[in-house]
Amino acid sequence: MHMLARVIILAAEEEPSGTDLLIPEISELVAGIIAFAVVFLFVWRFAAPALNQTLEKRQKAIKTELEDAEKSKVEAATLLEDYKTQLKGARTEADRIIDEARQAANGIKADIVAKANTEAQEIVAKARNEANTEKARALQEARADVASLSLDLAEKVVGASLDRRAQRELVDAYLADLDRMPQQ
Repeated sequence: MHMLARVIILAAEEEPSGTDLLIPEISELVAGIIAFAVVFLFVWRFAAPALNQTLEKRQKAIKTELEDAEKSKVEAATLLEDYKTQLKGARTEADRIIDEARQAANGIKADIVAKANTEAQEIVAKARNEANTEKARALQEARADVASLSLDLAEKVVGASLDRRAQRELVDAYLADLDRMPQQ
C-alpha cells in the first residue's frame, strides 16, 4: 500500500494544476509571439495593401456601375418620353388621316348620289318626252283612223259617196273642235 500511495503522489506531482494548463511555458510563449509578429508583418506589408487595392478597385467598379446604371435610367426615361411623344403624334396624325378619309368618302358619296339623281332626273325627263311624243303620235294616228272610219260610216249611212276631199275637211274641222275642248 505504501507503494500505491507513492505512485499516486508522484502522479499528482507530475500532472499540472489548473493555472499551469492556461499559461504556457515561457519558451512556447516567446515562439508564439515571434510567429504572430512575423505573420502580422507579412500580412501588414504584403497582403493588406493588395487586399485594400482589390477592395478599392471593387468599390470604384461598383460606383462606376451605379453611375452607369443611373445614366442608363435617365436615358431610358428620356427615350420613353420621346416614344410617348412620338406615339401621341402618330395617333394624332392617324386620327387626322382617318378624318380626311371620311370627309373624302362623304364627298365622293355626295357626288355619286348627286350624279345618280341627275341621271335619274334626265332618264325621267327623257321618258316623259318620249311618252308625250308617243302620245301625240298615237293621238294623230287615232285622229286619222277616226276620220277614215267616220267617212266610211258616213258613206254607209248616207248611202251616197260624198266628195272625199270635202269629207276630209269636215272631219278635220270636227277634230280641231275636239282639240279646243278642255281635256278631262
